[in-house]
Amino acid sequence: MTMITVIGRGHGGTRAMSHTLSASGVYMGAKLNRSGDLIPPEDMYEACRVLGRKVKWLGGLEWDFSALHEGPIDPGFVRLIEKYLAGVLNDRSENKGWKIPETTLAFPWIRRMYPDIKYIFWVRNPRDGILAPHVTDDLAEFGIEYPRTDDPRRLRAISWKYQDDLIRATPKPKHWIKVRFEDFVLNQDRELARLSEFLGFPLAKIIVRPDPVGRWKADTGVNYFDFLATGMEEHGYEKGF
Repeated sequence: MTMITVIGRGHGGTRAMSHTLSASGVYMGAKLNRSGDLIPPEDMYEACRVLGRKVKWLGGLEWDFSALHEGPIDPGFVRLIEKYLAGVLNDRSENKGWKIPETTLAFPWIRRMYPDIKYIFWVRNPRDGILAPHVTDDLAEFGIEYPRTDDPRRLRAISWKYQDDLIRATPKPKHWIKVRFEDFVLNQDRELARLSEFLGFPLAKIIVRPDPVGRWKADTGVNYFDFLATGMEEHGYEKGF
């Protein structure tokens, strides 16, 4: 039996991975929304808030995540995650999993609860990812302190950086693969081959459109902030001015 989850910020194109897994016979939960998220999400949201209280804001755009890797996991978090995932955990399908962007906010403790499952880390150029709003834009909704701003693009960029920093600061599970949205869209066959080898079973090919890649180039607003540079460089994205 293979258990899978997808890690990646909202508006990162993770729905393509969820839809691919569903099309490949992976049980992704009894009720999914159009984005392939396991719903209802409220227990996951609340679990993220429980974890968020353990993150220490150092000022500016720096956070201390060390408390997430030391000591016991909050029992309330465990109860909420087990309740949220009950349908998936109790299903007897050979291959099963879930996807919801908020799993990214909960990743450090999810990894500790489920060290043996397979994690797909999904990345998208933040210049495209911050063009539209997502529920995780305001980190304060999940108990995370940060420098407040009235600029929605800056708000989303801060959220992107926080989540990227959180993932970088968390020890990687033994089954971990990174996939860039752009690579999946433009080189689907190659990425499906990599993912199939990683998961241990063949994946179906779904229809993907290339137009979401590089939308920022036609955007007239601000879609780049200097504090994104480190994460972008690590994931192979150029500023592209």
